[in-house]
Amino acid sequence: MRIVFMGTPDFSAPILDALLDAGHDICAVYSQPPRPAGRGKKDRPSPVQTRAEALGLIVRHPISLKDTGAQADVAALNADIAVVVAYGLILPQAVLDAPALGCLNIHASLLPRWRGAAPIHRAIMAGDLQTGVCIMQMDAGLDTGAVLLRRECDIDAGETTGELHDRLSNLGAGAITDALAALPTLTPIPQPDTGVTYAAKIDKAEARVDWSKSTPDIVNQINGLSPFPGAWAQADGERIKFLKASIADTNLPAGQISTADGDLRVGTSDGAVRIHILQRAGKKAAPAREVIQGWTPPANFA
Repeated sequence: MRIVFMGTPDFSAPILDALLDAGHDICAVYSQPPRPAGRGKKDRPSPVQTRAEALGLIVRHPISLKDTGAQADVAALNADIAVVVAYGLILPQAVLDAPALGCLNIHASLLPRWRGAAPIHRAIMAGDLQTGVCIMQMDAGLDTGAVLLRRECDIDAGETTGELHDRLSNLGAGAITDALAALPTLTPIPQPDTGVTYAAKIDKAEARVDWSKSTPDIVNQINGLSPFPGAWAQADGERIKFLKASIADTNLPAGQISTADGDLRVGTSDGAVRIHILQRAGKKAAPAREVIQGWTPPANFA
């Protein structure tokens, strides 16, 4: 099948590989333009652009698809279908209509739950026990199209967004290749009007830990915001990031720190969390047990 692939982040790259491995013809890859990154703030291509160029594919990175010239470029490809996964640009109707069979989106949730920009983060932060991927026919709405295929998976206890991200990327790769192989036999199922939730983009203001909240809420916040942007609190004025946590089998006053038995535990409104991985300012992330061997934290996190 002749495919236009549209994607930008790490999540999308394995799916591009899977389409090629399945024998599809990728006639062009669309990705967001290179952005300044790193200490030098030099323009850095997206993970999808980097992978596509390594594979010798044509890569385009328009700033927008709203102008008629960019839309004509898509139409001129004469593609059978477009596969879109975490591209990051709105597709106007002219682009949605350009491929003969339209555009399919790989969305990392069980629609209609968690439509929008950050479905993996939001699923973990909400304490969901299950998620998955949907292959959706794209329309003009925000993740509102009919679903052709869905694959479910459990969210493991203590799983972080980074860990679940990788599992769902692989799940999506298998789902889209299966969907394309069975496309003539698949029945589009409209999304129900009930159960709709929206996965708003993560705001860095959400990352500071409030130790007066419940233990499950704090654990879900820490794991849901790992690895980026990373939940944090202050210790003697130093910002400490927490990158993996679980419910501890003890009770401590909210914010109080304990390093008994070589573990790092912090009190909450109804118990305590155990911190498994943390990152001190200017240092690399490391297991908490290793960090506290060379660092004496204060009595409380603020």
